[in-house]
Formats: sequence, structure tokens, C-alpha cells
Amino acid sequence: MRIVFFGSPPFALPTLEAVLAAGHRVPLVVSQPGKPVGRKGDVTDPPVAARAKSLGIHVFQPATLKDDAALARLAEASADVFVVVAYGKILAQRVLDLPRLGCLNVHGSLLPRWRGASPVQAAILAGDAFTGVSIMKMDAGMDTGPVYAARETRIGDEETAEELGARLAQMGADALVETLYFLEGEKGRGKGERSAETGAPSSTAGQFFSEGELPGATAPLMPRGIAGAGGTAPHPPSQKIFLPPVPQNDSLATYCPKIAREDGRVDWSRPGLELARRARAFTPWPGLFTFRRDMRLKLSGLSPVPREAFDARGGRETPGVLLEAGPRVVVACGEGAVSVATLQAEGRKPLPAAEFVRGERVAPGERWG
Repeated sequence: MRIVFFGSPPFALPTLEAVLAAGHRVPLVVSQPGKPVGRKGDVTDPPVAARAKSLGIHVFQPATLKDDAALARLAEASADVFVVVAYGKILAQRVLDLPRLGCLNVHGSLLPRWRGASPVQAAILAGDAFTGVSIMKMDAGMDTGPVYAARETRIGDEETAEELGARLAQMGADALVETLYFLEGEKGRGKGERSAETGAPSSTAGQFFSEGELPGATAPLMPRGIAGAGGTAPHPPSQKIFLPPVPQNDSLATYCPKIAREDGRVDWSRPGLELARRARAFTPWPGLFTFRRDMRLKLSGLSPVPREAFDARGGRETPGVLLEAGPRVVVACGEGAVSVATLQAEGRKPLPAAEFVRGERVAPGERWG
């Protein structure tokens, strides 16, 4: 198939590589413009743009896709499909109408849960036990289109957004390539014909069945919130059997905003468990920070301290007050406390808690924030 690929961050790289490895033609990659990076302000391309250029693929990095010139550039590619993975902009309907077979999006959640810009982080922040990826046929809404396929995975107890995102990126790449395979075959067959691969009628293209099910079985794998899906968690799909894309149940939708740098500032009045999740969700960016003596202090590796251990220290302390400053650093929160594994003073290198305490002369009773 002839594919125009839209993507910018590392999350999109596995899908680009998988599309190329599957033998599809990618005449054009669309990515965000380069941005100044580092102290020197050198303009640096997003990872997807840099990779595409290294492969000799034409790269288009417009500031906007709203003008006629941008639309004409996309139309020139004569694409069968647009594949969109964390591109960073919402595509207007006239862009979505360009490719012959429509636009597919790899989204880092089980839609309709966590529509929006930060689904990986949102799942960790909410304490979700499971998340996954969805292959969605795009429409003009924000992550509202019908879903072709979904894969689910358990979130590790200590897994960061960086680690989880890397796993989801590969899962999404695999699911997208399989979706393209069946989409291409079904669009090329006449109505009522049967698939040579599965023997299923052509009307069964689109949605993975769960493991162990066969064409004509009772129920396909559907993400939570997909119309007609049960409330139980789906099993990870393994078979290349598809149904038409399934509409999402909008009444079950949840949303996640774009993350800003200031979101990394610690609010010590929040529960310790929540702050530990924030540390995982905001790794690698924007990270967590607080202030000590009016100096920014970066924190990582937060773990909740059991409530009984906190209570044993003599009752509830003011949030932000240091309860321990020795082999470990423990800070009181609105509920419970957290230990901090690594700290970095402004202009200094990151240090383990014990080294930081010795070097910065940290003492119990200090208040941070």
C-alpha cells in the first residue's frame, strides 16, 4: 500500500519501521517542525523526521495543515492510507478525506478510555491496572472514530511512562501492520467474496478476535466502551481475524489533557500514593520538582511509605515536612508520606538520597514546597 506517515516523537518510530518492514511504500513523512534544543538553541528535528531523512524519505514539516498549499502537498502523494501516530495536531476533515482508504491512528489506550494527548501518563496517574493500544479509523473528533483493533496489557507496579510507552509503541506497530494487511485485502475483494487467508466473508474485516476464537464465534475482542462490548477486560488478541470497525460508546469516554512543564511541581497536600504515581507518569518528562530554600529541587523514584510507619512517627505532620533525612529521605504528604530515591539540586548532578543529605546538609523538620 502507498502510505503517508504522520508522527513526531519516539512513540511513533516503531510503527514507521514496521510499516516499512512490511513492504509498504512511504513516499512522504509528515512531522512537526524542528525546535531549538539545548543551551545553544540548535534546531533539532523530532525523532520521526530525523529517522525518515536518514532513510531518504521525503519529509514535510509544516507549521500548519490548514492552508491550501499543505493540502496540495498531501494530495500529491496519492496515498491509499494515512497512518497517524502521535503527530501532535488534529487533522481537519478535508485532510482526512484525501486517502483512498481513510486514515488510521495508533492510540496509546483502550478507547474510549483516555481520549486525548497523554493517554499513557493518564493511565498511570489514575492507577489503572490495565491499558493498551487501539487502532482507530479517524474522524473529525478527538479520538472518537470507530476502532478496528485493540490490544491490552497489564501496567507494571513500578512501570514509568517511558517504559510503558515503549511497550505500547511496539504493540501498536504490530497491530497497525496487521490492520493494514486485512484492510488492503478486504478493500480489494468484491462484496460477498471470502478471504483466502481465513475463509471468512469479506464483511468480517476490521476487528481482532480474542485468542482461541474462530470466525463465526460468539464475540470478538472489543476494548472497554466499544459499542456492544461487555464490561470485563478483554484478553490480548493473537489471531488475525477481523470485523468491521466498531463504534465507541461515547458515554464511557474519559479525557486526558496535554501535559505542561508546570504539572511536574509537587503538591505535598496530595496523598503519597498519588505523588508516587505522578513520579512514574512524568518520567522522563516533565519530571517532578519542588523547592528547597527557594531553589528548584528535582525528585525521582518516589515510593509511598506505609501508613502505619507514618503514624508511628507521632501523628500527622504538615505536608512537605521532612520526616527522615538520612539513609533515605521521607516527606510528609496530605495522606501518608513518600520516600525519595534520587534528588538533584539546581545546577548539580542527581544524587542518591543518602549522598544528597550529606552533601546538602539536609535535616528532618525542613519544609519543602
